[in-house]
Order: sequence, then C-alpha cells, then structure tokens
Amino acid sequence: MTARGVNGSAMPGDTMGRVDERELQQLIDGVRAGTVAPDDAVARLRRLPFAEVGDTLVDHHRTIRQGMPEAIYGEGKSAEQCVAIVGELLAHSSGPVLLTRAGNDIELAVLAQHPGGEVSAGCVLWRAPSEPYRTANVLVVSAGTSDVPVVDECLLTLRAYGFAANRLTDVGVAGLHRLLAHIDRITAADAVVVVAGMEGALASVVAGLTAAPVVAVPTSVGHGAGLNGITALLAMHAACASGVTVVGIDNGFGAACAVARMFR
Repeated sequence: MTARGVNGSAMPGDTMGRVDERELQQLIDGVRAGTVAPDDAVARLRRLPFAEVGDTLVDHHRTIRQGMPEAIYGEGKSAEQCVAIVGELLAHSSGPVLLTRAGNDIELAVLAQHPGGEVSAGCVLWRAPSEPYRTANVLVVSAGTSDVPVVDECLLTLRAYGFAANRLTDVGVAGLHRLLAHIDRITAADAVVVVAGMEGALASVVAGLTAAPVVAVPTSVGHGAGLNGITALLAMHAACASGVTVVGIDNGFGAACAVARMFR
C-alpha cells in the first residue's frame, strides 16, 4: 500500500525500496511543514525499504540502519544477477558499491556493463571515497605472503568505508624478529586486523603487544592438521590474549566491517 500525505498525494520516495538520506530528509521536512501526516510517515518507515531485482531484494535502507551500505557477495550468483544488482545500487544509491568474491567471469561481465570499478583480490569497488573520512589508524597484518588475498579484500573494504588503512605482511611467528622490527607501527595503530593461517598464533602475539582492538582473521592457508583454516580459527578463539574479535575463515570483508562498526 502506498503511504500518502494529508492531501492524498504520494509521499516523497514512494517507489518501493528506495529511501536514502535525501528522501528521509524530505519526509521529515514534510512532517514539520504539515504536508505529511505523522501517521503516514510512521507507515512509510515501518517497513524496511528494498528493491526487487529478479530473485534479489536489494536493501537500500542498510546505510541508514548500520552506517554501511549493502555489499554484494558474488560467489554462487550468476554473472547476470551480479550485473543487475550492481546496476541497481549504482543507479539508486550514492555511496560506494562493493562486489566481493566475484570470480573472473563475473568480474569481466560486471565491468563490461558497469566500467570504472577498482579491482582487488576478486573484489570490485565502484565510487570509492575520493578522500578517507575516518581518522582511525588501522593496520592490517598478515602472517605470510599466502594470506595476502585476504589482506587485500580487507583493505579494499576498509577503503570503501572511508579508512586509509596500512598493511604489514609476512611477519608470522616462525620469524618473530620480523614482527618485532615493526612494533612501533603495531602499538601506534588504533585497531589491528591480524590475518593468519597455519596455527593462527600471530593474533594472540599481536593482541599481547597492543591495547588497540584486534580483529583476527583465520585463513585456509596451511597443510596437514591446518584443516583448511579450522585449526587457526579455533586457536584464535582460544587466544591467550584477552578481547580478540574473531571472524570467519578467509573473511577479510567481515574483519573490515567489524572495524567500521568500532569506529562509526
């Protein structure tokens, strides 16, 4: 049902699922001016706005609720679905548009229809902020070079959400002196994301050296009893250092979102 103002006219932004900050401001201004009834405004806001794009319900309200726009998880979707979802977000939102886990075929198809995206680690980012608008000093640290794809996913997501994050790679505990040579960078950071596979010990070591929040990302890098990242995941959950936040295996995107929530 379409919500209507006191004069019976359609309220601003009545197309299903399309509410951004501008339309929300128009709605508030309408209530203030008396051209939109308060009950009508409540009815408009009661449902979470979304847009139907084929089989997908694109969540345009997420930025208002969470402070971060909806991102597109490409794995398992067809190229046609990803093209359509990216197109919807580019057309009807004003913030960054991020596609993760795209794969080569999806990446090529989407960029052919929506050129100009920044590509990194199987992810594509459109409309990245021209300048960082978050001041937190975030450092993304990896145990090994094999963990770098997860680092890159994390860094691109942080960039989408306004951070100018830094990286420090290949400083795992098998050569602890490499980490200690950068101790000043670690202790100066406002938050540290630690990306590690194998036994996942780097997260506990870093968390024992800094007072900053530490977000740990286990990776599927490893052999034998590494169990595709399960060993690192359990080790990070059982970290000796207290207060470590742990996300899922290979989830650099999720780690970046955790940091964004911390510094919202």
